[in-house]
Amino acid sequence: MRNRRSIKILMALAAAGFTAAMAASAATPAAAPAAAPAAAADAIVSDFVYGDLALTPVAATAAGYHVHDQRRLDGLWDDYSVAGIAKARRFNEELLRRLDALNGATLDAERAADLEIVRDNVNLNLLEIDRIRDYRHNPTIYVELVGNGLYNPYVLDYAPLEERYRHIIHRLQGIPALMAQARANLRDAPEVWNRVAREENDGNIELADKTLRAAAPPALAGEYAKAAAPALASLRDFNKYLAERLSAHTSDWRLGKDNYERKCRYVLHTDRTSEQLLAAAEADLEATRAEMARLAAPRSVEEALAEVASEHATPATYMDEVRKTLAEATAFVRQKDLLTLASDSNLAVIDTPVFMRGIYGVGGFNPAPALEPQLGAFYWMTPIPADWPQARIDSKLREYNRYGLQQLTIHEAMPGHYVQAEYANRIEPRARRVLRAIWGNGPYVEGWAFYTQKMMTDEGYLDNSKALRLALLKQVLRAEANTVLDIRLQTMDMTDQQALDLMIKQTFQEREEATAKLQRAQLSSCQLDMYYAGFKGWYAVRDHYQQRHPQDFSLKRFHEQALNEGAVPLPALDRLLQ
Repeated sequence: MRNRRSIKILMALAAAGFTAAMAASAATPAAAPAAAPAAAADAIVSDFVYGDLALTPVAATAAGYHVHDQRRLDGLWDDYSVAGIAKARRFNEELLRRLDALNGATLDAERAADLEIVRDNVNLNLLEIDRIRDYRHNPTIYVELVGNGLYNPYVLDYAPLEERYRHIIHRLQGIPALMAQARANLRDAPEVWNRVAREENDGNIELADKTLRAAAPPALAGEYAKAAAPALASLRDFNKYLAERLSAHTSDWRLGKDNYERKCRYVLHTDRTSEQLLAAAEADLEATRAEMARLAAPRSVEEALAEVASEHATPATYMDEVRKTLAEATAFVRQKDLLTLASDSNLAVIDTPVFMRGIYGVGGFNPAPALEPQLGAFYWMTPIPADWPQARIDSKLREYNRYGLQQLTIHEAMPGHYVQAEYANRIEPRARRVLRAIWGNGPYVEGWAFYTQKMMTDEGYLDNSKALRLALLKQVLRAEANTVLDIRLQTMDMTDQQALDLMIKQTFQEREEATAKLQRAQLSSCQLDMYYAGFKGWYAVRDHYQQRHPQDFSLKRFHEQALNEGAVPLPALDRLLQ
């Protein structure tokens, strides 16, 4: 799963609706009434992209956007005050008025795709601000903001170390005020959100108290210590507040049918209702189970998968195995000439930051900043904790066996998220690049990564390994089940046990994987649907493209043209590829 937002970082907040918290009225200048449609569209994109980044300094650092109107953003926090949230509403409402003013205007396909992305995100932001209001219920928003706000200046080499540490120190100084805003906003919280927030905040405390303190330049060690003391006290007090006070005010994590339908309309960019998507996923799930049975025969699927699962690393060799799969996948992509890769990789395989392990229990991808792609990207893998009981360790290693890790690496890195993000970071003009990289369509992003898993397997990766094909089909089942889980949990009161039964009994997942996925389903909404919807959408686009190019179709040509567009909604991609 890609760390978009950027979970990438905290771009998720931008997509969640807190994007304009620090907005000034000047951030949304009205387009001149007489402006030509093309110029007006370009102005909307530019104002949304750079205005939004100026309003979310943590996301701006991750994107490589450091200065706005002579104001340095890297030492600042997003503003969650009442006034800040009101500014967010005004920012998005003004953009929506400008978008509506262009309805019916003639625009080229590229600009039309840009405006679809802006409209989806503006509508999503307003839905969050006015109806969903997670800032009142979800403490992980604030915890992950802190983690990303401190972590990005540490790992992204956008300036000399001492300068970046001055930004970290300035952010440390602002943490008590941010935690005060969080406490003022939070009314209640689902127990799982509260618990995960405390766990991730423990990671923030460790990051500030140990990792960052140890790496501080000697000349700034005193300033760091002075800023860290009240910051750490406020983070510890916040955990105490969550455990002792907010925990007494629980609420339901389910989004509910009405808000779910609205949110998924903008996130998935689809006209299909949740019932239609659910019916398709459940039908395909049964078809995939039948295909697995045919492939496993004469053994049962369970027996065949048990043999596949028996080939796995140990906790000590787990990360090395991941790096090995990356090298193997890269060599195959080059050998088969599936698309053009850069001569040098800027991808590093590292441990998932502790403050992000609540949602990234297995791993994820964090792209290079859209405006500073030379700084490098990260393939996060969550190590197996040393204090886990042996049963949990064995369960995870069976799930992420040799072939499961291959599928994961294809998806997250090669040629999945990493390659897609590298192509996206070459798009011009810059405003379009940042728009499609940070606020781009989720089914495009997750669908591409999932599409590459099947494409690589179909192209004969690992010598047409039957075990790899079984691992792929298990992943297909998982994607179909993800959609069923998200819709039934969020809108149909599916129970935890029903969810676990679906994953363990019907889609052959290990209990450790299923338990982690259930937590993820409770922490997010309309995200688990992206894999299935995007997978189906990418194959539909490829089929249409091949029909238009019956004589000169090649996978390489299709892949490169599609990736050169960046993360536009898949219906728009279909129109753009001629």
